[in-house]
Amino acid sequence: MDPIERIFEVMARGGKRLYGTREQVTQLAHGLQCATLAEREGASPALVAAALLHDIGHLLNPDEWAALARGEDAKHEIRGRDYLAQWFDDDVVMPVYWHVAAKRYLTATEPDYFDRLSPGSVRTLELQGGPFTADEAAGFAAEPYADDGVRVRRWDEGGKVVGAATPDLNHFRPHLESCLRT
Repeated sequence: MDPIERIFEVMARGGKRLYGTREQVTQLAHGLQCATLAEREGASPALVAAALLHDIGHLLNPDEWAALARGEDAKHEIRGRDYLAQWFDDDVVMPVYWHVAAKRYLTATEPDYFDRLSPGSVRTLELQGGPFTADEAAGFAAEPYADDGVRVRRWDEGGKVVGAATPDLNHFRPHLESCLRT
């Protein structure tokens, strides 16, 4: 099976679950909304792909929700990065990895960002270590692809609208195909 078909199968299978425990959109709808927001902003194909796939680590982990119930961070950004690195370069993989750290960064550097988080994001922020310290924020900002992780993070928060109209997965296939490692 080609890589995109494998990814789409993971997304279709696991995407029926609700995103988090408090949001009322599915995982698939969330990914599609994020990719749509990225596309509307004129993001590169790599960033559209990262926006679509940023939470694939949730879908790959059968213990994801049990870990959350136990008060553990399942580190979906690492699982997603490692899975996607089979086929994509850092311009797709690293924004997926950095989108969690970007939440910690934004809550530390933008006074009103925390107030805009969804209830589920507030809960996971706590499990992920809370807002960065000033030193951690500065270290994150210096990382390659940190800015792209921040962009994915902003689309992440915007991609939780019940009933939002989006294209289907196949609409985003050309973005993913253009980013596949040859």
